[in-house]
Amino acid sequence: MMVQLMGDERLDYLLAEDLRIIQSPSVFAFSLDAVLLARFTYVPIQKGNIVDLCSGNGVIPLLLSTRSKGKIYGVEIQKRLYHMGVRSIEYNQLSHQIEMIHGDLKNAPKTLGYSKYDVVTCNPPYFITPSNKEINENQHLAIARHEIYCTLEDCIRVSSELLKQGGKASFVHRPGRLLDLITLMRKYRLEPKRIQFVYPKMGKEANTILVEGIKDGRPDLKILPPLFVYDENNEYTPEIRVILYGDK
Repeated sequence: MMVQLMGDERLDYLLAEDLRIIQSPSVFAFSLDAVLLARFTYVPIQKGNIVDLCSGNGVIPLLLSTRSKGKIYGVEIQKRLYHMGVRSIEYNQLSHQIEMIHGDLKNAPKTLGYSKYDVVTCNPPYFITPSNKEINENQHLAIARHEIYCTLEDCIRVSSELLKQGGKASFVHRPGRLLDLITLMRKYRLEPKRIQFVYPKMGKEANTILVEGIKDGRPDLKILPPLFVYDENNEYTPEIRVILYGDK
């Protein structure tokens, strides 16, 4: 199937899933964080409704489609990224399962419906927009990385509004925001249930956290085994190779 590429876009492989995705170094290219969040998230296998907020080029919906037959919506505010996601979904012939929504995630409950989703995922902007220093001059990258159009509280509040009771929300973020995550999740009735710390390699501090909460769940937090990205030779660990490439 032919795909129309714009500017410096390229068609990359999602190797473990045998899918292709449109990327652009100057507009958006997904990171390992998105892949880890997709793998961390529990999804309904046969049916259900899933929403991915801050969806970028649709990488998380594409990854989740290999593990669930449920309907998946990706919400993205940047029109260029939205179109990249739409074209990737069409190329992979997944338009029957995945739908990209162009708009502000704060309007997602009104657009998609309140309290009707089984799972919400979100890889939010990590950095509070600085007031005293410049951010990335590339608008696409600045919006993806900084809380320009949405804050962490927006993401968590909207996730709760979308979820049905007992539905699950999962987030990826930086360890420095862990207390903010937990506090805001509880504020909006998302009881934290699972946390996993991701380390660049053994002996280093964690640089990524994965957190899952259940709407109106009972308190019972599990800390999962740590995940290490690189070994002592600076090569991917076996766990990461399985996630990225499907290696056994």
